Amino acid sequence: MRFLKYCKEAYYISLFILLIISSSCSKKEKIVKIPFNIQMKQQFTEDITRAITFIDSAVIDVNIKKNFLQSRKYFKKIEPILASLDIENYAFLNQPNILKIEEEDYTDIKLKKPSGYQVLEEEIFVDEIDSVLIKKHLNLVANRLKLIKENSNFNHIKTYHFLWLFRKSILQIALTGITGFDSPVLENSLEESKIVYQSLKTYLSIFKDEFNDPQLFEKWNNEIDLSIKDLTTDFNTFDRYHFIKNHTHRQLNLWNLVVIDWGVHFPFELAIKNKATSLFSNTTFNHTFFTDKQSGEITPEKIALGKKLFNDPHLSSDKRMSCATCHHSDKAFTDGLKIGSGVTRNTPTLSYSGLQQAYFYDKRAGSLEGQIIAVVENEKEFHTDLKTLTRVVSKDSVYLTDFTKVYQNQKIDNTTIRNAIATYIRSLAPFNSKFDSNINDLENTLTQNEINGFNLFNGKAKCATCHFAPLFNGTVPPNYKESEIELIGVPEQKDTINAVISKDLGRYHVYKTPQRKHFFKTPTIRNIHKTAPYMHNGVYTTLEEVIDFYNRGGGIGIGIDTPYQTLPSDSLLLNDQEIKDLILFMKTLDDQNE
Repeated sequence: MRFLKYCKEAYYISLFILLIISSSCSKKEKIVKIPFNIQMKQQFTEDITRAITFIDSAVIDVNIKKNFLQSRKYFKKIEPILASLDIENYAFLNQPNILKIEEEDYTDIKLKKPSGYQVLEEEIFVDEIDSVLIKKHLNLVANRLKLIKENSNFNHIKTYHFLWLFRKSILQIALTGITGFDSPVLENSLEESKIVYQSLKTYLSIFKDEFNDPQLFEKWNNEIDLSIKDLTTDFNTFDRYHFIKNHTHRQLNLWNLVVIDWGVHFPFELAIKNKATSLFSNTTFNHTFFTDKQSGEITPEKIALGKKLFNDPHLSSDKRMSCATCHHSDKAFTDGLKIGSGVTRNTPTLSYSGLQQAYFYDKRAGSLEGQIIAVVENEKEFHTDLKTLTRVVSKDSVYLTDFTKVYQNQKIDNTTIRNAIATYIRSLAPFNSKFDSNINDLENTLTQNEINGFNLFNGKAKCATCHFAPLFNGTVPPNYKESEIELIGVPEQKDTINAVISKDLGRYHVYKTPQRKHFFKTPTIRNIHKTAPYMHNGVYTTLEEVIDFYNRGGGIGIGIDTPYQTLPSDSLLLNDQEIKDLILFMKTLDDQNE
């Protein structure tokens, strides 16, 4: 009986263990890992649905301001995804309140009135609102959001797509987010940057299991929390310099560690190199992104050949003019003149010019090679042609040797000549200024006033809403696909009483689009201390005069009627010390002689 009792107890114990094991196995079988792209879509759908809900509430006049802000909050939550995976729709929803003009050729010119969140912000938060106009824009935004939700597709997403969009969002915060670029009225950029960071943290959690090093995942969470903490401050007093130095650059380093930890390989490089760890370095940008496929790589030999051609006066018809005649290396490749001999506009710097998407003040050339053609054929400059140029170079035995070394299987022709010169110009981007060295922790020599100037430039003074760091030109980050042109109302003379706009019609000369009169490309302010006089007509001789013009509100601020002015017409209200600090900062952007 004892034996039978023991057997019965053993049986029940075994059965109980078996049930536990069975139950455990069953639970394990039910735990199915949801693919990250599906989880990303779920989060995206949840956030865009809320953005739609609030914008729909605003449409029916239920507390428009509150519902607009709530909708924009959720728009910012989807920004990391939308800005990478649906660039066109993102651009529509986040475009500035400026008439957009697309000029393909004389027969294909499109005028597009803006809409989206920026436009609504400017229309809603004013003293007198236009209810009909606001409702129109609310409906346009609502319809676009619904279209995006209905057609969003995450099936193609791979880990490298996620890493790219994650990094792009970090860059966007640093280069446009914290400048007020897309919150021109409310200056709510810091709060919105916090929302974006929180969204990045949410999406990163989806990839937690991808981390081989759990500490790296925790480092990211801590870093995002610290960034959010430092963004919790006033727009005008926010220390952008130290934020980029201590957070953005740290995040680029962490991002590269994730790439290694996950074993990710990228199929190609975007504008910012995949291994970049700083925004202000000569290893930050992928120069080939800004050229056509035929340009080839930048090599020391090609640079040396291009430099020789750049300085050779024998290439011009009178054997007296070279590229260096108008672009002096000691003046950051300008000539120091108001208007150069035989030309109609101030000579622009060539420094960093390879890192943009259009050339000349009116953007009539799409590449450096294309710009060189115009110089060669201009009767006031080289006054020759490409065939003659090729013949001159081909007859020179030294050039024959050099071209054979550099372009081994190619003959000397206008294409290789122009490419060599363009390559030399592309090399003129050392990123070795005092500012670059300091923000990269190579030295600690910036004064507090210089740092204040950078913070003003990227904040209260609104300079960085057109001159985007780190290039400080008009090529818009983080995509770097467009170099902007602006109408700021530059006067003909130094006159703030009876000012008249410059006679130069700028971009209008290219396609004769009336709405493009007096538009000019936004130049870099790197080396600006060396490149006086300023503006396309050289009207201002000092940086004090330039800042005074902007501080007054541009052309409109000095009484010029410019209905399409892209520069805010309100005074910046900069005091004397702030103006001094701005100038001190700009002087730190001078390249150092090597």
